[in-house]
Amino acid sequence: MATPPIANGTVITEHDRIVWVGPRATAPAGDRDEELGESILTPGLVNAHTHLDLTMMRGFLDGLPFFDWVRTLTQATREALGGADFLDAAMLGIAEGLASGITTFGDTAPGDAAFEAMLRMRVRGIAYREVFGPDPQQCDSSIATLRDQVAAMRPRATSLVRVGISPHAPYSVSDALFAAVARLAHEEMLPVAVHIAEGKDEQALVARAEGPFAEFLHGRDIPVVPRGDHPVQLLERAGLLRAGTLLIHCVRVNERTIQQIAAAGCGVAHCPASNARLGHGIAPLTDFLRAGARIGLGSDSMASNDRMDLLEEARLASHGQRIRLRTADAVSAKAAFRLATLGGAEALRCDHETGSLEGGKQADLAVFAIPPTGGPVFDPYVALIFGPRPVTSRVIVAGVERVRDGVVVGFDPQIAARVHEAAERLHGWRAARPGS
Repeated sequence: MATPPIANGTVITEHDRIVWVGPRATAPAGDRDEELGESILTPGLVNAHTHLDLTMMRGFLDGLPFFDWVRTLTQATREALGGADFLDAAMLGIAEGLASGITTFGDTAPGDAAFEAMLRMRVRGIAYREVFGPDPQQCDSSIATLRDQVAAMRPRATSLVRVGISPHAPYSVSDALFAAVARLAHEEMLPVAVHIAEGKDEQALVARAEGPFAEFLHGRDIPVVPRGDHPVQLLERAGLLRAGTLLIHCVRVNERTIQQIAAAGCGVAHCPASNARLGHGIAPLTDFLRAGARIGLGSDSMASNDRMDLLEEARLASHGQRIRLRTADAVSAKAAFRLATLGGAEALRCDHETGSLEGGKQADLAVFAIPPTGGPVFDPYVALIFGPRPVTSRVIVAGVERVRDGVVVGFDPQIAARVHEAAERLHGWRAARPGS
């Protein structure tokens, strides 16, 4: 991402840092010299949006309308799962991500399972602690709980794993709570992530106080009134449209809101597979790029995406824009790969640490071995994004090897077995529900 591709290149690292990048013929001598063979050595991939603790939900909610999807997910997590399930799911999610070359995660979750898993798995990321409260009368208690949760997490944060906060979405957070989160984020200098402008039901709730979310809130005796022409207005009014805020999805946006988002310095997590899976549509990625927005890619949760594969997300991002605009040059392979690396780092505001191979940056590296049937390679970007899926042979995070020969180092296979058991429990729970 920092220079054109280097054929027969070398990266030299010391401890957790990159110290030299260039042609192999002029590389300084090092203590250990490792030949990677017919491979493409890249920055570690950056997944700007995940819900790692929902990995057990792979394939569980397919085909449900968005409101039903949200309600079923919420009920299932409360009634069929426990704390240990979420930690196992987060650990497995990270292992899957590492095995596909991901070294950095931007995760949102209501508990601390993903935070704990990132610490244990020694990956880079931000753990955004979610807060909910659609009733304005809940605001004080919700923000007090969030403040306590953050206070408990921050002493355990490291140079690799930071703490953030996440007011979930307009259908689950009141305007008062959005504003309270903005104040807390400012006081504590915390990054923020919010799901916004995702689908038509959210827009109907915000602009007209109509639709399934409005009906649900009315049923709970929570007042529902029009709150603005567009969900992004809620964030602007609350003081959240600013640098340090990550906006997740941004499918239903117009030129004005795109310019607002870019000018404010917000990050954007583009989730093409999840947006398609839930029927939300194709976000105007090219418009964000043209506006200079800090935009990266997210896989979202395994409740709305059956795989955590950021190269696949990059391919979908490119193809989606070519379909939307009916042109063959909408998002090049190079631009798509940038979204999966430096773009994601910019969205999470960790681009000073990772996202490109440059001296002084963290030694976050991914090695993709070209399969015997994968050649010829005329362009490494095209090979990575559009070619046969390469094998992730090596992954290094902050100078520490996390994947060797395609295997996640030190990962306990019993974790996967426990996640499969939790998934079976979910299916039993759903089968027992009336009307299932």
